[in-house]
Amino acid sequence: MMEFSPGKVNSIIKRYGGEKRELISILQDIQSEYNYLSQDVLLYVAQRLELPLNQVFGVATFYSAFNLSPRGRHLINVCLGTACHVRGSTRLLEGIERALGIKAGGTSKDDRFSLETVNCVGACASGPVLVVDGEYFAQMRSDRVNAVLKKSK
Repeated sequence: MMEFSPGKVNSIIKRYGGEKRELISILQDIQSEYNYLSQDVLLYVAQRLELPLNQVFGVATFYSAFNLSPRGRHLINVCLGTACHVRGSTRLLEGIERALGIKAGGTSKDDRFSLETVNCVGACASGPVLVVDGEYFAQMRSDRVNAVLKKSK
């Protein structure tokens, strides 16, 4: 996990001219840099943009794209939508949880993987679908999980 650097955050804020109306874009770029938004970062951004902390925190908690806790270097999404569910995505999820030793919503001890479930990835004809760092894996089965995870290591 990377330590918060005021210099890096300042450069991101400067890219947006220090404009309060650019808060979402600023937070997105900071999250891209650090993989999540720490309390220290949110406080710093609030001070630099001269915004109330509750407003910055409110934006960070309102949008599901923002993460307030550290995440792994690789994000795994398992689709649990209806089409994927009837094709076995629950068994797939259980297999991934066993392989990584974590539950959905968690991060592996080595900070390599974060596991999340999603309601739909828009690839219903290809289910069950696993998405790793934006790469789609169609018609996944538990016995193919280890091969996919090894590609990300």
